[in-house]
Amino acid sequence: MSNVLNSIVDSLANLDMDNIIKFVKEAIEKFDVRSVIDALAEGMRVVGEKYERGEYFVSDLIVSAEIFNEAMNIVKPKILELRKEVKPIGRVVIGTVYGDIHDIGKNLVKTFLEANGFEVIDLEVDVPVEKFVEAVKQYNPDIVGMSALLTSTMIHMKDVIDALKKEGLRDKVKIIVGGAPITEEFAKSIGADAYGENAYKAVEICKKLVEELRKTCNTSLYPCPLSIQ
Repeated sequence: MSNVLNSIVDSLANLDMDNIIKFVKEAIEKFDVRSVIDALAEGMRVVGEKYERGEYFVSDLIVSAEIFNEAMNIVKPKILELRKEVKPIGRVVIGTVYGDIHDIGKNLVKTFLEANGFEVIDLEVDVPVEKFVEAVKQYNPDIVGMSALLTSTMIHMKDVIDALKKEGLRDKVKIIVGGAPITEEFAKSIGADAYGENAYKAVEICKKLVEELRKTCNTSLYPCPLSIQ
């Protein structure tokens, strides 16, 4: 990796907004957009590792997401050109469940997913069950991600899963859930495929879920998700 690309990694890892903007502007003129995105993804990976080690806190993750988004605004025109040629590694429909308007965790997961090559359809917050179901029908995603911060709203995750079953859609998507009150035990109890403890782990889990879909997809039963088509 060149010096300027390494500088992008280091700047993001160190939460240095001013320098990363400068380095991204320089790199986008010299390198393929994939290389710049890879450097940003690597920077986010380092941020995630620092969080895992207890060196960074949630507030630092929020700052890293803001820096990443500012950097991505510079490369978005190039990304739009790239997306015409290259499919993302997977498509995720994500949202905070009905009755819950908290979005910090959801937005962090969205940022980390996009940094790692996923296309993300963000349903935003306070998402009713029917909207999740319609999104699965419309976008044919690989994964549905649901977030909740309140114990009073987390039960709506099960409502979404039950609705997907009723519509015959449950077996065509993987489901990951997360948020402050969510546990792995709760995820299993409602029939979710996975629990994302934090944004960094959620990305790794989503990569594994897409791989599982590649192995199990049966086109005679339902249309394959994006990453398998």
